Amino acid sequence: MSRIRLGASAVALSCVILGGVSAPALAEQSGRINVALGAESTTMDPARYSAGVDQYYVGTMFEMLLKPMPDGTIANWLAESWSIDETNPDKPIIDVHIRPGVTFHNGDPLTAADFEFSYQRQSDPNVSRWSHYQSNVERFEIVDDLHFRLHFKQPDSSYVANYLQLWAMPKDYFQEVGDEAFGRHPIGTGPWKFVSRRVKEELLLEAHDDYWNEEHRPEAKELRIRIIPEDLTRVAALQTGEVDWIDAVPPAMLEDIKSLDGIATATMPAGNHLFLDMDTIPEGPLQNVKVRQAIAHGVDMDAIIESVLFGQGQRYAQVAEGATGYNPDLEPYDYDPAKAMQLLAEAGYPQGFDIDCYNLITPREPNIKEMGEAMFAYLGTIGVRCKVVNMEYGAWINLGRRDEQTEQLNGGLISWMWGQGVPGDPAIAWGGHLHSYEPGKGWGSYSHVDDPEFDRMIEDAAKIMEPEARTAALREIGARKHELVLGGLTTYQPLVTMAWNDAKVSYTPWPYPGFWRNFQEIGLKSAD
Repeated sequence: MSRIRLGASAVALSCVILGGVSAPALAEQSGRINVALGAESTTMDPARYSAGVDQYYVGTMFEMLLKPMPDGTIANWLAESWSIDETNPDKPIIDVHIRPGVTFHNGDPLTAADFEFSYQRQSDPNVSRWSHYQSNVERFEIVDDLHFRLHFKQPDSSYVANYLQLWAMPKDYFQEVGDEAFGRHPIGTGPWKFVSRRVKEELLLEAHDDYWNEEHRPEAKELRIRIIPEDLTRVAALQTGEVDWIDAVPPAMLEDIKSLDGIATATMPAGNHLFLDMDTIPEGPLQNVKVRQAIAHGVDMDAIIESVLFGQGQRYAQVAEGATGYNPDLEPYDYDPAKAMQLLAEAGYPQGFDIDCYNLITPREPNIKEMGEAMFAYLGTIGVRCKVVNMEYGAWINLGRRDEQTEQLNGGLISWMWGQGVPGDPAIAWGGHLHSYEPGKGWGSYSHVDDPEFDRMIEDAAKIMEPEARTAALREIGARKHELVLGGLTTYQPLVTMAWNDAKVSYTPWPYPGFWRNFQEIGLKSAD
């Protein structure tokens, strides 16, 4: 069976920058840590975030009730304690006691009224793209300043799976300055507080001196986050000492970077899960299941992972191993171009067809642009002829989002992704890209599927809070999704590598928020 030769651009990138490289020069200690991220946030407001990239930035300043720890356990964070009251199993109550002594960056104490305000903003579809996360909360009850209850109109298993959902936002400050000013100068409870921002250039933060968690806090005065989307430039900045830490080490350069003296690295499975999404709403080829199955057989994902991603990816079928609903009986579609062309012929497209294919070029994940190009090239060999449209992150995320006016993808394909959490839970993601779009309710916020049976299955699973029954329901959804190739063709889970100047910086990767880019514990090994 023939394979397409891939990865030439990635190999060239490695040769350009790593021939004759030495360890980075040690930057002068100033109490500031300089880091570089490959992607830029679309917002500083946690109620308005669009996707995982926003959490890289929002997660430095804002916090939630629960937090995944570096060892994978889930810890009470802003919640000192919490419990589920299922006296009435049809209408459970989550009872939360807030940790005392937590203050916002302006000195205001964190109270239950702030969480009520956060709930109100996050449940408003005119504000939040994820208002459906709050849709099963019937009412918010303040018991006292440090105690509140969430009353549910029906069970909602995903609320717990998503770390109790709520970001802490300061009610009094927001009401004083207004929506726009809050987005320009955000205030949270997190370890870092906002100083200034230059869009597409840098975000400057300083340590929150009164941060409540003395055991897990940064040990530097300032954190400067630069946005450097170009791989060569970002790596060169680390080599020269211009920055002390980078994310998204290009896979082609990974082994060379690891071999440098004075450089430490950490490679982690991303909380992200990638797939090739298909717009099955308008009349066209993608409405035919055999066409979708042909596309599934027409891409050699193993070769792409090996040659384009340099091994920095793990294949998965619907749910990654270790995650809720993982089904070992499901296997990724095998690469079989002959079968793919046969399926196209059976579907009525013996000569193939032309289609728009949208490709993300911002390095949200390493080599994401090249990976998409490789997928679309494979499809061309079976007769699915892509008109490739390359897009920066902001335009790409808005293209995939559903609204009431238009079917934006117009029956096309798009290289897409969705976090399934840490270690992983697909229910929230499927509610967004597999459930049909329902304006004002949050369901299907990025969906290009209209299947009433999936709607029923997803809504039923969301009500199951008993772990074994919920796992069985998610496996059933995954098996049907796999067979019909709806809600996207699952491709791979990326591995992401961070690198830093080990002589200067101490760093512990934290899984969330920010998919290991969270600067909860970062510091200088020596200070001036």
